[in-house]
Amino acid sequence: MLTALLLLVVPVIAPPATVADLAWLHGCWDLKQNGRHTIEQWSAPEGGTMIGMSRSVADGVTKEFEFLMIREGKDGQLEYVARPSGQAMATFTAIRTSANEVVFENPQHDFPTRIIYRRNPDGSLLAAVEGDRGGQTKRIEYPYVAATCGR
Repeated sequence: MLTALLLLVVPVIAPPATVADLAWLHGCWDLKQNGRHTIEQWSAPEGGTMIGMSRSVADGVTKEFEFLMIREGKDGQLEYVARPSGQAMATFTAIRTSANEVVFENPQHDFPTRIIYRRNPDGSLLAAVEGDRGGQTKRIEYPYVAATCGR
């Protein structure tokens, strides 16, 4: 007698990332580049959000600033909400997360269309923005080092 063996294959779907998974972004990050001093600061994850801000200063004058939030969206996806100086608010959705990297994207946004944060093995942080500028793909990197908040 022949017995048929039926295998049921069920795909394993990882749960969506949460704000708590981005705790490695918490803290203050410092960058001195091209005559500018930029600081980016992120609160610890709590209540489904992380609140951030950045400020760039050159020649003793604030040149740019940005209010930021990472939140758990209604559909469970992580969202990056940016309110840069002089611009409208924009929301980007996480397309990839790992233990040390998150990538947000909004293809309808002018520039950037992608925002990336990666925690490096040495404890530094690389932030980058990417998108189309005049028909060319452009990438701007912000190589931050850990800083003490409140200095």
